[in-house]
Formats: sequence, structure tokens, C-alpha cells
Amino acid sequence: MSKKNKQKQFKKIPKFSSEEEEGKFWQKHDSSEYIDWGSASKDLSFPKLKPSTKTISLRMPVSMLNRLKEISNEKDIPYQSYIKAILDEKLKKKN
Repeated sequence: MSKKNKQKQFKKIPKFSSEEEEGKFWQKHDSSEYIDWGSASKDLSFPKLKPSTKTISLRMPVSMLNRLKEISNEKDIPYQSYIKAILDEKLKKKN
């Protein structure tokens, strides 16, 4: 028997129409049946990978938004980034 015949045969990873569909698939399937993790490189880096984001709609008083914009302008950062920084800080304090 040749070495090639002794190698494990991996299943083909299906094509997914969305990230949600892919997530559901991997929750129900063992990735080791699809990927040879033993030959995977251990020194990978993804410098341009950004965390997934989701756009939301948030209603707030105009005066609050104006104050946020004033403060973020003083700090020389976009107001949406400032809002995220405030939320992140508060969430970290809860843990």
C-alpha cells in the first residue's frame, strides 16, 4: 500500500452563503474531518484582520449627541469612535 493511500481522506468543505450559515455548520461538525490540523502552520499572523462589526441604529437626545461631538472634537477623534471607546471602557469595568 502506498503512502498516499494511508493518508486520511478529508471531507470537502461546503460553500456557504453567509457567515451565519458557516457558523451553524461548524457548530454541528468536527473540523478535524475537513482540515488536516496536524500539518497546519503554527506561526500565522493576520495583521489586516479586523473584528467583525455590525451597524446599529441608536436614538439619543440631540443635545447628548451634540455634547458627544463637542468632546470628541476636542479629543480630535471621530464621535462614533469616541462612543465606542466610552462603551468599551464601561463594559470592561463590569468584568
